[in-house]
Amino acid sequence: MAETSGAKAGAAKSTEEKVAALQKGYTFEGATIALGAAIVDGEVRSEAQVALPLGMMNRHGLVAGATGTGKTVTLHMMAEQLSSAGVPVFLADIKGDLSGLAAPGAGGEKLLARTRGIGQDWAAASFPVEYLALGGDGAGVPVRATVTSFGPILLSRVMELNETQESSLTLIFHFADQHQLELVDLKDLRAVIQFLTSEEGKDELEKLGGLSKATAGVILRELVGLEAAGMEKFFGEPEFDTSELLRTAADGRGVITCLELPSLQGRPVLFSTFLMWLLADLFHDLPEMGDVDKPKLVFFLDEAHLLFNGATKAFLDAITQTVRLIRSKGVGIFFVTQTPKDVPADVLGQLANRVQHALRAFTPDDAKALKATVSTFPVSDYDLEEVLTSAGIGEAVVTVMNENGAPTPVALTRMRAPGSAMGPADPALVAATVQASPLLPRYGTAVDGVSAYERLQQEEATAPAPGPAQPPPPLPSPRLEPPAPSRRDDGGGVADEVMGALGGALGSGLRSMIRSAGTQLGRDLMRSVFGTAPRRRR
Repeated sequence: MAETSGAKAGAAKSTEEKVAALQKGYTFEGATIALGAAIVDGEVRSEAQVALPLGMMNRHGLVAGATGTGKTVTLHMMAEQLSSAGVPVFLADIKGDLSGLAAPGAGGEKLLARTRGIGQDWAAASFPVEYLALGGDGAGVPVRATVTSFGPILLSRVMELNETQESSLTLIFHFADQHQLELVDLKDLRAVIQFLTSEEGKDELEKLGGLSKATAGVILRELVGLEAAGMEKFFGEPEFDTSELLRTAADGRGVITCLELPSLQGRPVLFSTFLMWLLADLFHDLPEMGDVDKPKLVFFLDEAHLLFNGATKAFLDAITQTVRLIRSKGVGIFFVTQTPKDVPADVLGQLANRVQHALRAFTPDDAKALKATVSTFPVSDYDLEEVLTSAGIGEAVVTVMNENGAPTPVALTRMRAPGSAMGPADPALVAATVQASPLLPRYGTAVDGVSAYERLQQEEATAPAPGPAQPPPPLPSPRLEPPAPSRRDDGGGVADEVMGALGGALGSGLRSMIRSAGTQLGRDLMRSVFGTAPRRRR
């Protein structure tokens, strides 16, 4: 193929020189994830295997390409190999195509001819899969979050609040934290806002500063709208413990956690924000690990563009901070979307591993996206504009980080085929897997305990009848027993990272309060990058 204008100057390389360069560039000492065989000058060269070092997968990555080009099969194939290497995997299954990981694939002459051509010794296989369903909206084990641990920034994203309203919601969460009003479900948050906007709570509203009654009323209306849309089932207890994502099976393979989301396609902001809550909770809990031989978890975030569309600056800053810092905790994040332009530059710059499937160039906007995509790759021996518009299904342009931290040569690659079933699994298999899950007894049934709603109702019921000079009822006093310790002591350094991430999302008074929090209670109330908080203990 012709060289790009950005390719190395000098005489054009021969085919054999190109193959030799790829072989050298993709020879690694440690364990790898095999991606496929390079295509050089229009021919598949099985001797030029393209792989990704396992120890570099916590440097994050991008799997991109137009609809129907093979992105889902690529992450399916990568998940299988990670599991075989003992690495747990998280997948968001938006279209229901990934449930087949639990069933062995069916061969066929066409498939076998393809795999032989790339040097893949294909064999049918099944993998340990855990099926989850957001709020129990599906066949999997229900996943819920409490409102307090979800935090104000993520909840603002779900409610589609503007930056002023987001800042006001942060103050409401601060008020609830300070007064030990536990926000478990949406009715708890509604009760706190109703108290602050009532005659009895007007003094407390004034003390908060920066929170007007009108803005609180807008937030309350948006909250009622969430409840009317049936979203209350996604919030509550028992709250999902994200350490469940880190399990391995009895045979040592990593468990592949598959969060099914097909019924949530009409609520994209909700499910994409829930995925970031999972990451934020992991970030809060996991210890620093530094460089490791293999990641502790690889997290595939499908339809990644939904995270960023219309997001506030605080939300984008928090995503960038999480991606930057979670690498040192052994977690790799792969964003799955259509073009690199879907991902903000600050995040894209941290994605060292790239698998780019074909793009379309039907419109002027498509052409701009194509040129922008080409600019994100190192110089190469390929005409990338031509390759990216002509690559076949299951072919992708690859460059990854080698074991020395440098990018590998760009390689047009025919990708490997998964060993498990491509497409949805038999519903009976999914149901049997869920029923046998050790997580079902723990999370299967929702629990509605005593929290802010019940406490405020009790205060209202026991308040004395109003008289001529009757003062407003007192707020619930903080409990006398010491707070339950969080699952991880953040130490002093994390507070600085938290403040850097939240940036302008908080008022100056609240930032000052957080900086000065030195007691154990202060540390427990400290909210992390997305304003999330530790789960409460029962």
